[in-house]
Amino acid sequence: MKRTIDYFLLQWKQKKNHRSLLLRGARQVGKTHAVRTLGKTFEHFVEVNLELDEQAREIFTATLDVNRIILRLSQHFNKPIEAGKTLLFIDEIQSVPLAITALRYFYELHPGLHVVAAGSLLEFAIEQVGMPVGRVTFLYMYPMSFLEFMAALGSTGMVKMILDQGLQDEYPVLEATHQKLLEMVSTYLAIGGMPAAVNEWITTKMGRDVTGIHEGLLKTYQNDFDKYARKHQIKYLSLLFKKALEQLSCKFIFAHVGEYKKRELEPALELLVRAGLLHPVKRSAGQVIPIGAQASLDDFKLIFLDVGLTQALLKLNLTDWFLNPLTTMVNNGTIVEAFVGQELLAYADPISEEELYYWQRASKNSDAEIDYLVQLKGQVVPIEVKAGTSLHIKSMHLFLDAHTQATSYGIRCSGRQHEYTEKLHTYPLYAVAKPLIDNNEEMRNALLSLAE
Repeated sequence: MKRTIDYFLLQWKQKKNHRSLLLRGARQVGKTHAVRTLGKTFEHFVEVNLELDEQAREIFTATLDVNRIILRLSQHFNKPIEAGKTLLFIDEIQSVPLAITALRYFYELHPGLHVVAAGSLLEFAIEQVGMPVGRVTFLYMYPMSFLEFMAALGSTGMVKMILDQGLQDEYPVLEATHQKLLEMVSTYLAIGGMPAAVNEWITTKMGRDVTGIHEGLLKTYQNDFDKYARKHQIKYLSLLFKKALEQLSCKFIFAHVGEYKKRELEPALELLVRAGLLHPVKRSAGQVIPIGAQASLDDFKLIFLDVGLTQALLKLNLTDWFLNPLTTMVNNGTIVEAFVGQELLAYADPISEEELYYWQRASKNSDAEIDYLVQLKGQVVPIEVKAGTSLHIKSMHLFLDAHTQATSYGIRCSGRQHEYTEKLHTYPLYAVAKPLIDNNEEMRNALLSLAE
């Protein structure tokens, strides 16, 4: 299955003065597969798994002398490790935090050697040893986006059409095609973007089998708790893992989780965020760039890593997404809103970690809210999500009227076709990527590579 990260990994390979690369992201989003795909473009590929290979662990714990490390790894795997010819992949690097420190010396002493590292709980290992600033490059990975999902299903022509369709094009998308694409969004909302679940769907087309994959992934994440949490915190992690998404798309309130207090739950929530399982959507006044400058630490919403896993956690039945896709979409606005947040992360530039923001009017007598705020071409652009074809955009008007210095237009993502007015740009839910890639040529090229 092609991924946009493949494009950025090739870019890294081709840089003359490349640094060691850390591929970051939650467990099971496809990091190892992506590096193995890159490895096929090298003459030699050496994969070191520091979680499974005890001898390899000993090599990295014994010394920071990268000359000795390279020699011993070459002997251990009986493969040459040469600059320009070999990709050295250190997987599960969090198992030996000292190996993270070694990355800087690979860059300093062997700048021509291509070294990639990845790990399922990398953020916690980095905390232990720190990060060699200026010596390591980062790329961030998320679950498969909707366009990657379509490409995996073989609909590459549709992907290219979505990327090429403009708001003011003379010829709109045919209504039958529009409806078909919305039905594909519905399928994605059920399956989600975890590669194992997508592969199961491609293989079997059985929703029940996909649910089994989801349940297995959720169990894996729960089994990880004791790897990064203290013993007394595990009960809080388990509770938040099961209950936090009952407040999906709402301001998160600790008191609604259960009997425990905020001071007990908050550290556990931070652990789930650092593990990549939860993404906070922070409230911002949205009056200046960067948007985070006016973000609140106390007011936030939460979305889970993946919409398919979200539904598994909430014990929702997937059948209706296949039998009555459009009606089910309209009846599940919170899932659709989470989907758009997941898309915003997936289409952000992977060289830095993306953050999500929303806006809510600071008035006790008003429920005006904008689902997401993004920065596009120096403007704070509000995004409202509509699961159906509703024209109601009162909150959008309120935001635009109150933020004339920050922005000149807003975006609506909905079940409607492309529509354009000076103040409101409407994109169908299958085209969430479009306004983002119109401002990021590299991501556009990465997505076009899916259709090749």
